[in-house]
Amino acid sequence: MHALQIVWDPSSSGINIYKDFTIHYYSIMWMVAFILGWYIMKKVYKHEGQTEEKLDSLFIYSILGIMIGARVGHVVFYQSELILQDPLSIFLPFKFAGGFEFTGFRGLASHGAAIGMIISMYLYNKKVLKKSVIWILDRVVIPAASGAVFVRIGNFFNSEMIGKPADASLPWAIIFKKMDNLPRHPGQLYEAFGYIFVFLILWFFYWKTDKSNQSGFLFGLFLVLLMTVRFFVEQFKIAQVDGREDWIMGLNTGQVLSIPFILIGLYFMFVYKPKAA
Repeated sequence: MHALQIVWDPSSSGINIYKDFTIHYYSIMWMVAFILGWYIMKKVYKHEGQTEEKLDSLFIYSILGIMIGARVGHVVFYQSELILQDPLSIFLPFKFAGGFEFTGFRGLASHGAAIGMIISMYLYNKKVLKKSVIWILDRVVIPAASGAVFVRIGNFFNSEMIGKPADASLPWAIIFKKMDNLPRHPGQLYEAFGYIFVFLILWFFYWKTDKSNQSGFLFGLFLVLLMTVRFFVEQFKIAQVDGREDWIMGLNTGQVLSIPFILIGLYFMFVYKPKAA
């Protein structure tokens, strides 16, 4: 019946290290994202005449800001019951309620990661870089876009953020055996594919145009492109929170949260003017 569809039925969710301790593929994708991001920013910092010591500090600030922001964002936007039911699991890779279990860092929201990145870059600039927060945001969004690709691939490995049921004739529909036997849109891969273009566009504008000299433009372009991809792909994905398929004006949670970021991005692209030194 589903001869045209791909069946995704992974034998494991990661690499088993010892007994119940497993490094999940999702976590591996996050590591790839940060390592690749470090190499991209190394090239950018060399071009900008910045030291490798400042790059190392940037790496630490980025990891902490993005991971904490992504986790807090998920809890606030999608799983607020954890605040009362299992508060320790918010920041630790373990589940305590209903029995102790190593879970890894599951449940990370891209909108929270964006907020966390902005806050961490503000602190990084104030403590280390001492240029302007917009200067670093205009550059750090390039590796952030490449990292987003691998995060969504990690979601695919985990069979999470799955798509809505697809027509049986759709040749690239995927049956996530971990969930059910329905052919579905691979929403995670749609999003990852879109983010590849976000990265390439940012890379082009930074290296091939003078837009890196327009303060705020690349940061704004990143927000507009990334969240526009997220907004449109959401229509192919099931709601992450039950009952929020039609949360506000026919839009689900991910779409509603994307709109303010798109508007902020447009502001930085076309309106924002840095204060004179």
